[in-house]
Amino acid sequence: MPMICGSVSNAHLRLKTMYNEGGASEMADTLFDFDTAVDRADTGSEKWNKYKGRDIIPLWVADMDFRSPPALIKALHERVEHGVFGYTYPEQDLIDIVQSALIRDYDWAIDPEWLVWLPGLVCGLNVLCRAIGKAGDDVLTFTPVYPPFMSAPVLTGRAVTKVPLALRDGRWIPDFVALEAAITPRTGLLLLCNPHNPVGRAWNREELLQFYDIAKRHNLVIGSDDIHSELILDKNLRHIPIATLAPEIADRTITLLAPSKTYNIPGLGCSFAVISNSTLRNRFKKAMGRLVPHLNLFAYTAAESVYRDGEPWRAALLDYLRDNRDLVEREIAAMPGLKITHVEATYLAWIDARDTGIENPGRFFEDAGVGLSDGADFAAPGFVRLNFGCNRSLLVEALRRMRGALHTR
Repeated sequence: MPMICGSVSNAHLRLKTMYNEGGASEMADTLFDFDTAVDRADTGSEKWNKYKGRDIIPLWVADMDFRSPPALIKALHERVEHGVFGYTYPEQDLIDIVQSALIRDYDWAIDPEWLVWLPGLVCGLNVLCRAIGKAGDDVLTFTPVYPPFMSAPVLTGRAVTKVPLALRDGRWIPDFVALEAAITPRTGLLLLCNPHNPVGRAWNREELLQFYDIAKRHNLVIGSDDIHSELILDKNLRHIPIATLAPEIADRTITLLAPSKTYNIPGLGCSFAVISNSTLRNRFKKAMGRLVPHLNLFAYTAAESVYRDGEPWRAALLDYLRDNRDLVEREIAAMPGLKITHVEATYLAWIDARDTGIENPGRFFEDAGVGLSDGADFAAPGFVRLNFGCNRSLLVEALRRMRGALHTR
């Protein structure tokens, strides 16, 4: 069995070589266009249809406006041309390329049997809560946080315990004292979001080790949602899945991953769990039961394509998002009453509007023609979340509207 960290087996070195010599290198010199606006009207877009018929720029749900990688679009066309869309399963090529991608990005060698495929990350969060403990148990999570972290425990008969992140010197950090104080005899699961949505932190090694230390001492399972792991914006940082730190940490961890946020394919519904502990894996699969449907064949096709050929596109995307991030941080910091913390990862900016005195900042900016996510949905009223995964001209106009509304109110 390959080690989770340290040296990589010959088989996994072969997979890494296969990736480096594969289709990704053939597209290294391709130019990608993120500036051209894509008309998403009349496409059933949840993001754009929310404000259909209204002059409101939608920068809310975590869904980018960019066309997905050309290699992915080509792969889907080829699958459609085949013309038969029956039941399917992940083929060995997909499993091999996922293994090689995890080595490439995190130096994480996994066994194929550790993979459990899911039709979505939110589904995975609910399965995770259902798999650990029993009805009435407590699930810990940090707030503000992506809303399904708070709803999944409740929907599976658990209670959610919210531990606020601490804002110190303009940076969001875990409050480990508060975390440990919140643990009860009924607590069995700690839900992490890494990188964290919405505050944009990529947890560092020291923070992750403290999460594990607390989990070990209180016998907690760690559920880590790493869906934004490929969207690290700071070039001096690298995403660290907590399970890669040591085999004993992996032994109490369930990691959820997906290509959907990175390659803008949430509508295709492809994600997976990595679970090295066979007991936890069996409990997870049992919790899935007959409730969780199989993935559709386009999801598998998409995942294989982006993990094999998507790296040049991702590199170009990150460059574009960094420039968008820098623009947002400069502009928001100059707006009266608004504060913003640095976005290390994701394409989501977390904005503190409490000093404006505006009772409902989400509605205020919506009235000004910019649709943001309301912080109350993340257990943080007074904040808003801005999605800067869009073309620059649209982002510039949205920021202009926000600035104008604050100056004229």
